[in-house]
Amino acid sequence: MTWALALAAVLAVVAVVFVARPFLRDPAPASDRLDEPAAGEQRRLELAEERDRALAALKELEFDHRTGKVSDADYRAQVGPLRRQAAEALRALEPRHEDAPERTSRAARLPS
Repeated sequence: MTWALALAAVLAVVAVVFVARPFLRDPAPASDRLDEPAAGEQRRLELAEERDRALAALKELEFDHRTGKVSDADYRAQVGPLRRQAAEALRALEPRHEDAPERTSRAARLPS
């Protein structure tokens, strides 16, 4: 009976070590850093962050103006630069098509 108990204990220890072995190994990755984006992708991310900041600032300014925290004069002074900043970031994010034909204005496309 003691042999059976000892054998069961040894098998239990071996089973626990076998199951726990993947967790006990120290992973040695070549690098734990994520792949860095390429230069173009990094620039696009920076522009997207700039756009998001400008749009968030516009949204907050609108809210503060509607709730009366910002006067009409202050609103007019601040909204222009924020809109320009957001528009510049949006324009920079647009894909450039050098081969595309020039866009015509809507008035030029309407029949007379």
